[in-house]
Amino acid sequence: MDRFDVVVVGGGPAGASAAYWLAEAGHDVVVVEKKRFPREKTCGDGLTPRAVRQLNEMGLADRLEEYHRFVGLRSKAHGLTLELEWPSHADYPSYGYVVTRRNLDEMVADQAVKAGATLWPATEATEPLVENGLVTGAVVHRKESGTTEAVRGRYLLVADGANSRFGRALGTARSRRYPLGMAIRGYFRSPRHDEPWIESHLDLRDRAGAALPGYGWIFPVGDGTVNVGVGLLSTFQGWKSVNTSHLMDAFMAMAPPSWEIRPETAVGPPTGGRLPMGGSVHPSAGPTWLVAGDASGAINPFNGEGIAYAYETGRMAAEALDEALRTGDGLALARYPERLEEVYGLYFRVARVFVRAIGNPAVMAELTRIGMHSKTLMEWVLRIMSNLLRPDELGPAEAVYRTLEKLVAFGPEP
Repeated sequence: MDRFDVVVVGGGPAGASAAYWLAEAGHDVVVVEKKRFPREKTCGDGLTPRAVRQLNEMGLADRLEEYHRFVGLRSKAHGLTLELEWPSHADYPSYGYVVTRRNLDEMVADQAVKAGATLWPATEATEPLVENGLVTGAVVHRKESGTTEAVRGRYLLVADGANSRFGRALGTARSRRYPLGMAIRGYFRSPRHDEPWIESHLDLRDRAGAALPGYGWIFPVGDGTVNVGVGLLSTFQGWKSVNTSHLMDAFMAMAPPSWEIRPETAVGPPTGGRLPMGGSVHPSAGPTWLVAGDASGAINPFNGEGIAYAYETGRMAAEALDEALRTGDGLALARYPERLEEVYGLYFRVARVFVRAIGNPAVMAELTRIGMHSKTLMEWVLRIMSNLLRPDELGPAEAVYRTLEKLVAFGPEP
């Protein structure tokens, strides 16, 4: 039987990030990934400055230069258009990239292997390995050989994505009080595939013309295609009755004709999924295991961004595991949830209050109507929603956000 310091279940952003940082620290780590890279993954493919920073710090800055770089967000609603550059920040770059998950996840997994991690592709972790009441690894199925075996580790990290069957086997569960996102996306050939802006349509409507709390996006990939999708929040009263495929069709019909988004330019069928948000999955730690990324519900409710938070939580998990391995103190894992709360707790709480408010389509429509008439206001909103607030400087966006924090901190838990 194989034995490692850490067994990582899932080779996506959180798992690969954790594996990289653990290997860099000198630990023996194995990543168990159920598919073989490169593989497709449903995603908007947009990398914000938060994500780019994490990738740069993993030594991937040069590799990223091979992909499409963009300078900011073009927002469209109510017949108006605003182009908003990424806000300046001392810790984050002022640009992002669009990289398909097919390329991105393979790139980061390769970087983890170069750092010393072991990768087991086409290997599915089917259930936790429990010995003497403690999780000591995983039972895995090696698809290409057809064998089933055990892989042991002193600790285990769950990073198998939004559905996280492995996490549920350990007792994790999503709180239904928290918002849930639904999204669907597809690729289309477009003459505007290399524009320097990602585009967001804030007045999302169904086929009957009714306003919905969500947004549509068009992200230029730079390879002749664009990533097109729609996202919807569960805070909308009738969200369960919404057919996302129909919503995608409605968005395609309303998209500007110059993008040439229509069925005959589609590159394959659209795919979708549900997104646990705002730290909605608990617990995030056990005596010998941690949970990171989408498996822990670490998706920003403000904008549906998950990649940056997967890289960040994967890195935080690696730091906790590194401490436990170096010191022999397993209680270091208990400090991981505290770290998540310190970094994201209040911010996610503010976001949850916000998305509950915009669950009312009339509120969503009025807020976007007001915002689209002020570029300055929308620049503040972008700084807040992309989590690029400056801790060392009290600008207008920071002042507004701190006021919201105070109101939310003393109110009931949303």
